[in-house]
Amino acid sequence: MHRHASALILAVLALLAAAPANPVRAADEDAAQVSFITPFPENDTYRVQLVGDWWAEGMIEGLVEGFAGDSRVQVNRKHRAVPSVFRGDFEDDMRALDEQLTREKSHVVIIMGGMADRVSLRLGNGKRAAVGSDEWKTEYTRRVDRLIKAVRKSGTAVYWVSQPKLAREEADDDAVMMNEIVRERVYLNGLKYVDVHDAFADEQGNYRPNGPDVSGKFVRMRDPDGIGFTGTGYRKLAYFVEREVTRDLAQAKAERSIPLAGSEAEQARVNPVKAAETAKPATPGSAGTGAKGVVPGSAIAAAQGRADPSLDQKADNGRITLKLAGADGREENLTMEIVRPAIPASVVALVTRRLVLDKGIQPGDVVHEDIPGGLTVLSTITPTNETAAGRRRLSPTQTAYFRVLVKGERLQPKPGRTDDFTWPRQDQVVAAPPAVDSAPAQPPLRQTPSASRRVVKGAEIRDPRD
Repeated sequence: MHRHASALILAVLALLAAAPANPVRAADEDAAQVSFITPFPENDTYRVQLVGDWWAEGMIEGLVEGFAGDSRVQVNRKHRAVPSVFRGDFEDDMRALDEQLTREKSHVVIIMGGMADRVSLRLGNGKRAAVGSDEWKTEYTRRVDRLIKAVRKSGTAVYWVSQPKLAREEADDDAVMMNEIVRERVYLNGLKYVDVHDAFADEQGNYRPNGPDVSGKFVRMRDPDGIGFTGTGYRKLAYFVEREVTRDLAQAKAERSIPLAGSEAEQARVNPVKAAETAKPATPGSAGTGAKGVVPGSAIAAAQGRADPSLDQKADNGRITLKLAGADGREENLTMEIVRPAIPASVVALVTRRLVLDKGIQPGDVVHEDIPGGLTVLSTITPTNETAAGRRRLSPTQTAYFRVLVKGERLQPKPGRTDDFTWPRQDQVVAAPPAVDSAPAQPPLRQTPSASRRVVKGAEIRDPRD
């Protein structure tokens, strides 16, 4: 019992010791991880580099045309050629690619390849592994990981474009198999996967050489070999990549306006007017200046205006001594230092206000699902707010929507509802006709005198037969 209590105390102390000493800096680091693309590139310009085979090279002009209206994006017109991951000099290509991307900083890297990867693999024993065999998949996975390692740099957003639909059925089957391997490795390494395979197929999933371009005009999209694209086809191929990058660029742009998202120099460059107002000396009664390092009008400035200085938590370090049982069974004393960082009242006010806003929100239920490859997907289902007073809320996993459409259960039908297939229907049961008595009818009985009397205007009238 004492051993479990000691372990619990050590776990709590470890969490306290791991708390950030500077909460403002911790908020800065957390905000920097929101956007997939860095919100503060050098010189406020995003450099885009394409890597791969002829597919990647053909997309260059389409991306240049797509980003022509955005002066922040510069597409390198020279791509880094990686014709095949099964080339004999593949390792030399990867070292050269690693050195170039380290020397020439790129904020966005787009990879597309696989056109020449459908080849058998020579093994160490002299035999060859067929495309799609276990040995071939293992080596292909290793080389995909090596390519990802070469292009993945600090602050670089990497997009991997899938292979498109191919005309030959056996070649397209190999492309689908390779796409699945790449998709898994991309997700596990934190990259983004752009699936364009079905974008160049018809409604039945068959290869389609013609189709609508970016303007909606029906033209030829693919080369006669069933692999490459025409100029219009490459423009449409680039459109799908451009759409993903543009969405992440908008996220990065929105993040630039978040207080504490960048350093003081970066914020001054993004918001020069606010930086100039912040730099002005504070005068009594002035409303346009704020505290040092605080942008006027921001949420933190508003919180500091309402924050009580008595809420400031000063830095405090203390030591405690724990008695633990050693490996040899003897009692040992363990001295640990507890660090409580200094937390300003402004941060306390922000956290308190956020807790008040989120007080009425019911946390969602976590649902896990195993997918191929040994991966587990965790999903959070949050119910909608119900304003009806006294109405009991169901757990999201117990709602009819989740049970029927997610878990595939069959709900117990209510009598008379549309999904009630019981027979005969309870609400349409016809009452049985009354039974007919076969006995002879009895003659009517003679009415008694009292029964034949009638009263008309107070006078009694008798039946003359009486």
